[in-house]
Amino acid sequence: MLIPFGQTKALENQVDDFLDTIVRGSMAMKQAIVAYLEGNQEEFENRIEMVGELESKADGIRKQTETALYTYSLIPESRGDVLGLLETMDNVIDRAKLVLQSIDVQQPKIPAEYREAFLAVTDNSILAVESVVAAARCYFREAHQVRAHINKVDFYESEADRTGLKLKKLIFSSTELELAQKLHLRYFAERIESISDIAEDVGERLAIATIKRSI
Repeated sequence: MLIPFGQTKALENQVDDFLDTIVRGSMAMKQAIVAYLEGNQEEFENRIEMVGELESKADGIRKQTETALYTYSLIPESRGDVLGLLETMDNVIDRAKLVLQSIDVQQPKIPAEYREAFLAVTDNSILAVESVVAAARCYFREAHQVRAHINKVDFYESEADRTGLKLKKLIFSSTELELAQKLHLRYFAERIESISDIAEDVGERLAIATIKRSI
């Protein structure tokens, strides 16, 4: 029998706010990378600031939710699963912030011919995040639909791997780039790709939590 979450509407709304913040952070990250690839440094820096603010907001909501879960003994049967979900989901926006900060500090030179490939990896990583957020929302409302969204997470994570591998092959096949620049570009390709890996980790945790709810 499913554990009723309806009686904890305030908690549900708080989690919704948290998930909204994660989505906005991932979208802002994508916009930051697009701006960087286009050479728009001012917009890039604005988006970095936005991601930082959203990351701080997500941390605050997560801590408030954790406190509420323990203080008011809300959904004790699923408390551990919800806490784990919040913590791993928070890693998504944390990683987004770190990736952008690394780009800002190191200012990698990305030749025009690699920009479309970098954007493809970014797109698939963000789509994986959006899919896992959709799965998390279903966990609280329509648990039977969680699996469908997790399948999308797995698909986009695989696409991020595929496009990431394609990008790295393209980079290392170049006869114009120095080895140091190749390694630098590969590093950032892998960092962007890693966001989809975190989304997949969250999806796996959600799949287990959903099974436990159905028992």
